[in-house]
Amino acid sequence: MLRMGMLSRCLAIAGLSWFASNAFAATGGNPVGSTNVTTADPAVPRPPGTPCVVQLFQNDVFNDFGTRPYSYTPPAGCGTKWAKVVLEADFSVTAGVQYDRTASIWLGGVNLFFGTTEEPSSTVAPSWHVERDLTDYSALLQNAGQGQAILWNLVDSTYTGVINGSAKLLFYPASARAPAPRVPDQVIPLGSDPVGSVTNLSSSTDQLSKTLALPRNVEHAYLDVFAQSQNADEFWYTCVPDQYAVAVNDCGGGNFREAEVSIDGQPAGVAPVYPWIFTGGIDPFLWRPVTGVQTLNFMPYRVDLSPFAGVLSDGAQHTVALSVAGANNYFSTAATLLVYQDSHSKQVTGSVTRNTLAGQSPTSTISSTLDSTGNGDITTRLSRHFVIQGYANTSHGRVQNTVDQTVGFSNAQAFTNNATAYVQVIDQHTSMDGTSSSSDGTSYTQHVRYPFHLDYNEQVAADGSATVATTVKQGYRLDRASGFYGFPLYADKVENTVNSADTLDFDASGNFTGHTGQASSQTFAFRDSLGSCYRADVASASGAVTAYGTGKGCPGGQNGVSWFSHPDGSPWQGDTPGW
Repeated sequence: MLRMGMLSRCLAIAGLSWFASNAFAATGGNPVGSTNVTTADPAVPRPPGTPCVVQLFQNDVFNDFGTRPYSYTPPAGCGTKWAKVVLEADFSVTAGVQYDRTASIWLGGVNLFFGTTEEPSSTVAPSWHVERDLTDYSALLQNAGQGQAILWNLVDSTYTGVINGSAKLLFYPASARAPAPRVPDQVIPLGSDPVGSVTNLSSSTDQLSKTLALPRNVEHAYLDVFAQSQNADEFWYTCVPDQYAVAVNDCGGGNFREAEVSIDGQPAGVAPVYPWIFTGGIDPFLWRPVTGVQTLNFMPYRVDLSPFAGVLSDGAQHTVALSVAGANNYFSTAATLLVYQDSHSKQVTGSVTRNTLAGQSPTSTISSTLDSTGNGDITTRLSRHFVIQGYANTSHGRVQNTVDQTVGFSNAQAFTNNATAYVQVIDQHTSMDGTSSSSDGTSYTQHVRYPFHLDYNEQVAADGSATVATTVKQGYRLDRASGFYGFPLYADKVENTVNSADTLDFDASGNFTGHTGQASSQTFAFRDSLGSCYRADVASASGAVTAYGTGKGCPGGQNGVSWFSHPDGSPWQGDTPGW
């Protein structure tokens, strides 16, 4: 959120947006005909200038359940304030048999990257490139520390795919054309591992938490949240309430999941859980070569904790915790606390004056038309509106921070269940509409949508052979805007959609005999109020890219984005980008 007193600077340098670099699709080049990993996702746009590069690890082999430690030293001769910091990582896996694996990179307990890997095939050794904007983590990167990459992988005579990986940080020096943005003064991991690792939450009561005393001049605070479904929870969106599980031959535990944030046991915010599908999920052929939304590179959700700034500044110890409502063995989680301090005050005081989230338990409403034979519908819904307000006595007066949000969730499942067919059709929709505002005139509005559709259709022929036809449609839609006393300052919009289909074939003994009809497509689009435009489209059939294009609908048919923008959907709820 833009701070008071910066408005004139914002308007004066808004023209800097045209000193922009393009954000090209992470795939690069024209991949038509390729069977390698291909996405329409944008790369992180870069400011002008030559970056300083710090290699974190290079050509590490991931063939066991050990970690890969590394030592980090800040770049020499590049200053301590940067216009932008970008993580680049490259992975590959040899052709053969291998599961999809979870990958994460850590430094000083803080998560720098979280995602999964591509499954190889017997003939395709896939490779892929991921990037993450880490500018907001600059305070962490100013100091030397210990890090590690975690990518647990089993390699034996059956599982033969060996994963390799490299990662580096690129630091772009601040300049007149690319000034350093205001970034958090402290970057604090919630995990207990001093180097860093995920924390697994097996139930709704399990927590990722940290008890700590923060500086006594906290002005704003945010929490970046990752919650990745694993094990029995990997396909949580397909599950049903326990009382229906046997009738429909499906997993129990329900299908509502939501990340809950608390401070000293008091509800402080929520984060929606994205239904990520990994490259071995449901039907592996669905995701070759176009992967699901964010599969290889998760985006964190940023929770605004600024109404608690005055409380967090009182010098006492406070416990910040994350849990996952509905977790059913299990979710892997990571969270990072971002703290902005009042540089002109040694002591900020204040309190929370209103919190309507407290007392609103995340309890869904369930309805069903299911009959005794397992045919019919099951619908799960939840909607909550809450307001959290708190004031902070700062060097520029008393500031009241307000978070006003509406959370929506629905999961409608239709079942057809008989001797020759098992059909499950899921339509799920998750939404988050909210505004963070301060009495100093600043405001930030965000609308998030996670539409998801799954059609799973199993048919058994008279000879006992079977086909399983699957269609998946995923979406990620994000609209954001910042303002000052009602005056719009900046807005952007991200839309990422993936559609995939495939049919698996089995003989009468249940042996897999092949697949047909593989087809997929992805469209990734970004626009902002300063003229940035990005669009990329990719399509595939039978495991190979059939079409690829960029710039559709953009001026001159060319992608072009401001260097400070976030076309990938990564958070910018600190200062308005680039200002």
